Amino acid sequence: MTTTMPSDTRVLRTDYQRSVAAYWNAEKDPVNIRLGEVDGLFHHHYGIGDYDPSVLEGPEETRDQRIIEEMHRLETAQADVLLDHLGPIGPDDRIQDTGSGRGGTSFMANARFGCSVDGVSISEQQVEFANAQARERGVDDKVRFHFRNMLDTGFETGSMRATWNNESTMYVDLFDLFSEHARLLEYGGRYVTITGCYNDVTGGRSKAVSRIDEHYTCNIHPRSEYFRAMSANGLVPMHVVDLTAATIPYWELRARSSVATGIEEPFLTAYKEGSFHYLLIAADRV
Repeated sequence: MTTTMPSDTRVLRTDYQRSVAAYWNAEKDPVNIRLGEVDGLFHHHYGIGDYDPSVLEGPEETRDQRIIEEMHRLETAQADVLLDHLGPIGPDDRIQDTGSGRGGTSFMANARFGCSVDGVSISEQQVEFANAQARERGVDDKVRFHFRNMLDTGFETGSMRATWNNESTMYVDLFDLFSEHARLLEYGGRYVTITGCYNDVTGGRSKAVSRIDEHYTCNIHPRSEYFRAMSANGLVPMHVVDLTAATIPYWELRARSSVATGIEEPFLTAYKEGSFHYLLIAADRV
């Protein structure tokens, strides 16, 4: 049974949150939908790893589908890397997908660990879609999605063995976010994020980073803010992995696909000029 809150005023508390929810409720971007249709895992994040150059060869009439399938392989590889860093998870554990989108990473986590997964999103459309997917997959007894605010989920204190954000931290205040994660995690539990952040060394948002903010109605944080906010909330980084170089091939391939949106150039510019980093941070709750 889905524990959806009865009124969006309890979840969407500011005009900004309402605008973000409206964006994702209306979103039907082929870059998310078509890739998910490859195998039924619908993601809302980018990819990592080198792409197979053979997808650009061969018959022209099937070239784009080959690119779509390869992009999906890369985004699924990104989710696998995140799950690799969650630490030991057992079937009796409970974990949270924070900003769960259409549920792809949640289903991967359940398939890998056999655990219970609670996904939270401020998009009612995403929650409905993901819960329908859970029913179709026959895992709705273990994987549930909730219309809730990631800054105040309402779940029990200390109830989660692990939690994560996969490219969703740029929509909220990091101190508030990590306070909620620290509350939810049991002692020694693990928090993981994969996120884009701007480089403090370059002195503020570059033009390319600002274009990304505008495109996604988000507010990209500086790299240093993550570590300040974690430290303030009892989250101690155990692994910090710079995935910037690993994500560039995905964006280069996406720029050559039919699902390119025009945001590919700012991403590639920002990554290559060093004003933007793609990081994985894994931290323990102490």
